[in-house]
Amino acid sequence: MQLIQIDKDRYRQHLNRVILVCIVSLAAGSLGIAQILIALFPDESGSHFHWNLLGVVVTGITIGWLLNKYRRHDYMTEVVYVWELKQALNRVNRKLLKLKAAANQGNVDAMLAMQYSYAGSRQLWQLDDNTIVMDELAIQQAELDSLAAKFNLTLNPEDYDEAVLKQF
Repeated sequence: MQLIQIDKDRYRQHLNRVILVCIVSLAAGSLGIAQILIALFPDESGSHFHWNLLGVVVTGITIGWLLNKYRRHDYMTEVVYVWELKQALNRVNRKLLKLKAAANQGNVDAMLAMQYSYAGSRQLWQLDDNTIVMDELAIQQAELDSLAAKFNLTLNPEDYDEAVLKQF
């Protein structure tokens, strides 16, 4: 996955609307389904937990299906990009200890994966206004830069390919 620049305001606006629509749909859908099922199949004991649970499950699955169906719509571009970026960064972070060890040995692929992770994290944190850990990221980036300089490498996150993670 390549890093691309996206408009922060558009991303936040679309994300907030998608979240709001999902919340309202989940509440209305689960209540609506549960009420219909309770009306059709009343329980004399007054416990309708199973119908309420079924309403939530059916509505949740429907929302997930709709989000997946419309993920390629222009409105969802930024939201899906950030979602996929988070998944890509998670795959790198799960192997970060092995990557750091290999990078210290001069492995170019490991350093490139770390550079991608740092650049993607920086973008993600700026989009989400999570600037608390930016200083820590700057320290890690400086360490990686000095390591790359030690091995005379130029690291460009655009050169990263996720397939290199298989070796770690």
